[in-house]
Amino acid sequence: MMYISSSSSSSGRTFETRDPRTGDVIASVAEGDKDDVDLAVRAARKAFDHGEWPRISGSERGRILTRFADLVEQHADELAALESLDAGKHPAVTKAVDVGNAAGSLRYFAGAADKIHGETLKMQGQFQGYTLREPLGVAGFIIPWNFPTTMFAIKVAPALAAGCTMVVKPAEQTPLSALYLADLAKKAGIPDGVINVVPGFGPTAGAAIASHMDVDTVSFTGSTEVGRLIMEASARSNLKPVSLELGGKSPLIIFEDADLDMAVELAISANLFNKGEACVAASRVYVQEGIYDQFEKKLAERMKSWVVGDPFNDPRVNQGPQVDKVQYDRVLSYIDQGKREGATVLTGGRPLGQNGYYIEPTVFTNVKEDMTIAKEEIFGPVMCLMKFKTVDEAIERANDTKYGLGAGVVTRDLDVANRVVRSVRAGVVWVNCYFAMGSDVPFGGRKMSGFGKDEGMHALDKFLAVKSVVTPLKGSPWM
Repeated sequence: MMYISSSSSSSGRTFETRDPRTGDVIASVAEGDKDDVDLAVRAARKAFDHGEWPRISGSERGRILTRFADLVEQHADELAALESLDAGKHPAVTKAVDVGNAAGSLRYFAGAADKIHGETLKMQGQFQGYTLREPLGVAGFIIPWNFPTTMFAIKVAPALAAGCTMVVKPAEQTPLSALYLADLAKKAGIPDGVINVVPGFGPTAGAAIASHMDVDTVSFTGSTEVGRLIMEASARSNLKPVSLELGGKSPLIIFEDADLDMAVELAISANLFNKGEACVAASRVYVQEGIYDQFEKKLAERMKSWVVGDPFNDPRVNQGPQVDKVQYDRVLSYIDQGKREGATVLTGGRPLGQNGYYIEPTVFTNVKEDMTIAKEEIFGPVMCLMKFKTVDEAIERANDTKYGLGAGVVTRDLDVANRVVRSVRAGVVWVNCYFAMGSDVPFGGRKMSGFGKDEGMHALDKFLAVKSVVTPLKGSPWM
């Protein structure tokens, strides 16, 4: 196992990770760069080409992954504290959701490790054929800062189950949980060189992973702009396959027959969960005109009881600080842009407090489709509330985006729900719920939200190479 501690980068450089509640420094972390990535890839390549991990049975890999999941659960408090400090998240929610999902993903793929099979091929002539599904090699992972523990697990778990080795670059804003998880992986029995964690920055460490000739595949979650750079780096180097889970501007469509109270709560959670720092947040809320006025009134009233503050010190807090000063400034600039372009602030719209990166949850009305806040991913607690008349209009406007990650539908009418589900171009569509995910549910987007799936058995495909084997039968001219 290789993971760079606070004093072991090749250059000796470090960077600070800060508490978004106060802006204070939590720790100094080693700043990995190209040289460190080279060392990590070399370790991963050695472990793949000559080590035991790709060669042991799937059931044995599964047992080790199960021990890894056990350790994650046993150390849930520590992981939740690290992630909450690093990312400004609510500790109780982080423990239940983020750490719980990580353990669940490890267990799911532990069960999948001994169920990777090829096929028998019925060939013409006197030949027999079959396929093998073999581990692809060294995987590179570049993970985001909004769900660090969960994203580490859902990237790493299927690759481990497949028999791959890997290099992981956590986001520079939230590196601590990945380092802790690497230590737990070693304790679980994963051999040295299989998981290698290199904290650092995108233009250096991330770029080195994407362009490395000895990395066989890359999986990235983050912005569409960076996703393009990763694809370009792959094309310029060894044409490694790339899986991208990118930005979103997901619609939530609420029809007139919806339970109004439920729809309001759903819209709030679909926008403000994790402080709005979610790629699949339903930041475009379309409400049918017959209930729009009631919905707007109830939403404004409900937001009065929404508590923003320090999630460590007040159990009533619904929303903590944005992850860092850069994201804080970015969200506030979008709010200002929305005001300048003529949208109306229904609630919120201002920063909160003198310390930390807190922003009032902001709901805009009178939003037009060509406004910046309706088109671009904000990645913060900002909702665009819009009115529609017909099912056809709702579908057309929902699809009027360069993104295609997620969508939601709220209705009691099964025919309407089915029509919208089949018409909206998105990777996942939720009906009368939102953010309902699981280890067995494939997750990934369409259009400029990327391609490839995390979670579910489809995730294994990214880390397996299909090899066809053909042999002649006895009595054929080749025998």
